Amino acid sequence: MSRVSAHSWRGAVVARLIIGFAAAVTGARALWVGCEPSPRARVYFANHNSHGDFVLLWSSLPADLRGSTRPVAGADYWGRGGIRGFLIHRVFRGVLIERNGKGEGQPESNPIAQMSAVLEGGESLILFPEGTRNLGEGVLPFKSGLYHLAVEQPEVELVPVWIDNLKRVMPKGRALPLPLLCTLTFGAPLRLDADETRLDFLTRAREALLALTPKES
Repeated sequence: MSRVSAHSWRGAVVARLIIGFAAAVTGARALWVGCEPSPRARVYFANHNSHGDFVLLWSSLPADLRGSTRPVAGADYWGRGGIRGFLIHRVFRGVLIERNGKGEGQPESNPIAQMSAVLEGGESLILFPEGTRNLGEGVLPFKSGLYHLAVEQPEVELVPVWIDNLKRVMPKGRALPLPLLCTLTFGAPLRLDADETRLDFLTRAREALLALTPKES
């Protein structure tokens, strides 16, 4: 067996273990209330409360979509090699972006170009527009990346996804997750409107995400 084949085989095995573990711990339910699963290139943008957010979202996608959906992650955290490097490259096939200006001026350090190339190749992305984990309630103001990506890829659907309860499963500072039920709600796709300003678009996208939060009974 070649080294590449061995890495692919290990990645597939670890992926199955992660999917099973995520389902067992969270009992995650995927609710497609605004759209249906589709093989077309999409950007799934979600609220960000935990390092486990993209793992749960990725795990909750149908198997035929999971293989063509790649999380966008910070190179400063995930690009350190070791187990993190194995997971992000061999299991999740993540798109690593520089968040600290390192490598500025290099083509591979342009996050919008990196993400656009993935979408143009027919694959989807998982993106967190808040830019960092929100340890409080609600949703932080969105960074500009989602807008610039919508400008570059106007035909790509942008699907809001609300991840509910994961912050309680993996609170900051806890090494092991708590077994609690989680729900992921997929909303109606968005696109950038003609002549829509950056602020108007980001406000509309953020409101579309917040509209998916569970209503108090």
